[in-house]
Amino acid sequence: MRYSRYFIPTHREAPSEAEVISHKLMLRAGLIRKLTAGIYTYLPAGLRCIRKVENIIREEMNRAGAIELLMPAVQPAELWQESGRWNLYGKELLRFKDRHNRDACLAPTHEEVITDLVRKEIHSYKQMPINFYQIQTKFRDEIRPRFGLMRGREFIMKDAYSFDADEQGAEKSYQAMYEAYNRIFQRCGLRFKAVEADTGPIGGSYSHEFMVLADTGEDQIVSCLECDYAANLEKAEIREPENGSGLEKGEQSPPLEPVETPGIRTVEEVTKFLNVSPAELVKTLIFVADGTLVAALVRGDHEINEVKLKNLLGAENLELAGPELIQEATGAPLGFAGPVGLKIKTVADYAIKSMNDFVTGGNKADLHFKHVSLGRDFEVDLFGDIRLATPQDTCPRCGGPIEFKRGIEVGHIFKLGTKYSEPLRAFFLDEHGQERPIIMGCYGIGVGRTVAAAIEQNHDENGIIFPIPIAPFEVIILPLQIHDSRVVETAERIYTQLKDMGVDALLDDRDERAGVKFNDADLIGIPVRVTVGSRGLERGVVELKLRAEREAEDVPVEEATSQVALTVRRLYDQIK
Repeated sequence: MRYSRYFIPTHREAPSEAEVISHKLMLRAGLIRKLTAGIYTYLPAGLRCIRKVENIIREEMNRAGAIELLMPAVQPAELWQESGRWNLYGKELLRFKDRHNRDACLAPTHEEVITDLVRKEIHSYKQMPINFYQIQTKFRDEIRPRFGLMRGREFIMKDAYSFDADEQGAEKSYQAMYEAYNRIFQRCGLRFKAVEADTGPIGGSYSHEFMVLADTGEDQIVSCLECDYAANLEKAEIREPENGSGLEKGEQSPPLEPVETPGIRTVEEVTKFLNVSPAELVKTLIFVADGTLVAALVRGDHEINEVKLKNLLGAENLELAGPELIQEATGAPLGFAGPVGLKIKTVADYAIKSMNDFVTGGNKADLHFKHVSLGRDFEVDLFGDIRLATPQDTCPRCGGPIEFKRGIEVGHIFKLGTKYSEPLRAFFLDEHGQERPIIMGCYGIGVGRTVAAAIEQNHDENGIIFPIPIAPFEVIILPLQIHDSRVVETAERIYTQLKDMGVDALLDDRDERAGVKFNDADLIGIPVRVTVGSRGLERGVVELKLRAEREAEDVPVEEATSQVALTVRRLYDQIK
């Protein structure tokens, strides 16, 4: 490809709206352009990156036995109503009516559509296992799209769906996708980790997220330093304490003592006023779970995990109660709720079980209680793991120390079970002639998000440093003196020879200053740079430099093509 005949509109500065480095660099490097909030045009160089990720995905999905198809982006409401998600999915589902006044939506995902296809075509256990996948544009109407391709409204996704006759087969299908995803992200040249995760609105019983490790990642990963356990923060489990419970020790604590705390509401304010540590205070948070008020108790130095709380309660919807509902439930304004005398269901974190003689809200304005004891002063209806993990916690599997890292989710795989096959009646006849629901799995990869995550992980002050498998070009050739025939002829010869060898090369034949060419090459992030200049040719050499390294080396002109091809091969070998 010749730069002068291509389209890579680079900029020195990024728009002020760009917050994260991938968004800034993709705009500056001429990879994408914004159309409207959360919706982007993929420019030619950016599309090349997208297509290279897609090719890797296709190769590995095909290798794992999946079969490609393509499903519609517009879906009828009837399917979503059958599955029960039409009203549950939320405002991210873009709903509309067609000219016949029929309800429809733009696809955020395709569980309903693929299940509808399978229920019409798959009727016997002999037709399974089978796995279908597609690479297609999705739309989710994010309330606050941001970070460029990291959280857009319209995006390219690879989604796959497996169908099995039994749990054993479903486990094999899941494992095949788990291994395929590891190969995909390894081949993309990314440093990543597979972590246990919550299933979220997709549903199902079990899932893993694939996280690209980056300091700028919006997700936190908890991993054990002594075993293979890893989970995202919302899923990370916490062991139930082995020590005794406050219930057993309650009678030994001093009597309950009300204390006036005028205008003092927060943990920081209360602990300072009463001269206690946050670990000696219990926070009471009031939630609405499927229309019912619930109190959730966590220690003052811990944070509630709403995902865990929702799962523990088995709730479809969970949200913090507003000030009016809090006043109704507790008799007190926001900031003074407590478990003593509370008449609603009370759920407590495991850490509360071992506490005794602690501080809580007094369920009255400007009042707190000291010397509160579980079992003597209040009862708990349900204990569970409902808080976020902290660095002080230990691994829930082996008890070893844990560490926190940041990551960017690029893939997610789910064990769906019969969540969709039962309501949509995707049944089959087993070997005994009995009708049973098909067992499903679901597997997604954000294609554009993978490119953005690669940039978040691989960049410097000068621009992108693409891993070679997903770079827009493998090599860029820079003839510096475009009016020197020797320079142009040498650059053209190297370019032609590399093309003939199957190397994906870009020849920067623009009549620009050397500084402009160097800056653009670094900004775009092409892994290998060959610089052809008059001074070098006088010495019989060209300059070979890797984008990821600071130092360049001189290579004899007659060896340039072979050395570049070997360098490209070496970069691929390092990824394998």
